[in-house]
Amino acid sequence: MPDLRVDDWVEHAEARLAHAGYRRGGARRAVIDLLGGQECALTAQEIDERLRAGGRAVGRASVYRTLEQLTELHLVSRLEVGQDAARYEPVHPSGEHHHHLVCDRCGRITPFEDHALESAIDGLSRRVRFDVGDHDVVLHGACERCRR
Repeated sequence: MPDLRVDDWVEHAEARLAHAGYRRGGARRAVIDLLGGQECALTAQEIDERLRAGGRAVGRASVYRTLEQLTELHLVSRLEVGQDAARYEPVHPSGEHHHHLVCDRCGRITPFEDHALESAIDGLSRRVRFDVGDHDVVLHGACERCRR
C-alpha cells in the first residue's frame, strides 16, 4: 500500500472525527495510524498487541471504543470472516477495496482484488435494480500450504 494512500486515509479519518465532534486523542490516533498502514483486516486484539509491541501502551477499552467510533462514521469496515473475532480495516474515500480468502484449516486471511468480479457485481446491481452501496466477498477454503 503506497504511503500516500495511508496518509490520505489517516488525514481523512482525523478530519471526519473532528467534524463529528470527537477530540484528538493519543489512543485514537495510535489506532488510526496503525490501521492506515495495514494491508488487511485486523482484530481488536491484534491491534492492541501491535500497538504494545510498537511501544504504544493503549488500553484495550480505548481500542474497542475507537473501532466503534470509526465503524459508526464508516471510516472502517467491520468484517465477519467466520472466525472468533470481528476484523477491521480502513474504508478508503476513493472506494478502493479488496476482498478476502479465508483458510478454514489454518485461519490465514489473504486479501485479493479482482476487476472482473467488480464488473460482475456492477452488472448484477444494474440487472436486479439494486444500488449496491458496499460489499465484501469472503471465500472460504484451504490455502496452498494447507492443501499439501
